[in-house]
Amino acid sequence: SRPMPDSPAKRRSGSATTPAEALAAAGNPDWLADVAGLSFQEARTALQLAMARLQADDLEVEEMAGLYQRAEAYANRCEAVLQRVEQEVIEWEAHSASTSP
Repeated sequence: SRPMPDSPAKRRSGSATTPAEALAAAGNPDWLADVAGLSFQEARTALQLAMARLQADDLEVEEMAGLYQRAEAYANRCEAVLQRVEQEVIEWEAHSASTSP
């Protein structure tokens, strides 16, 4: 199967284990661990590329399965980043409200 683009840089965010990290620790492909380090934009772009490739007519079944796994991991990464940012905003708003005169 043809590899999808992965992150040019690894970034660690938080200490919670994501589904992608758990799967990577269980012996899945190396690319899966890299997904946890993607920014939202990187994961979204990779997801769009994977989805476009999944729509190709010349896709082999094995490649389709791998691309589907990658697309799911990229989508999960996007969701995790959005949830983290949402939590940070909630905390910031709570802090701002408690320090306002």
